[in-house]
Amino acid sequence: MTTSDQFASVRYLVDDVQAAVDFYTTHLGFTLRFSAAPAFADVVRGPLRLLLSGPASSGARATPSGMDAGRNRIHLIVDDLDTEIERLRDAGLAFASDVVSGPGGRQILLTDPAGNLIEVFEPAR
Repeated sequence: MTTSDQFASVRYLVDDVQAAVDFYTTHLGFTLRFSAAPAFADVVRGPLRLLLSGPASSGARATPSGMDAGRNRIHLIVDDLDTEIERLRDAGLAFASDVVSGPGGRQILLTDPAGNLIEVFEPAR
């Protein structure tokens, strides 16, 4: 279905493309791949390509009215959740949940500047 040079892409609708680029590249280890700000940019982390669509982008305009963001989120795996939480808090970020533990590991949620969810996850050892 894909080759090693292709990405799995997710589109997030954002209010401010540059603020979203800054957030993902500064705090979550993404690299800017392309920018047509203020309409659109994409950032990558490993095989994930995150499409950041501002209000003027065709991707945002294609969304039917009344269809707000769901409970979907990108899932970023880390080796040490406590260290990541401390690093992100030190950077001034607030979390949308407390740490949740389950049989698969531990997670915490944060939001980007537009309110899109990001799950930071440490797998069980």
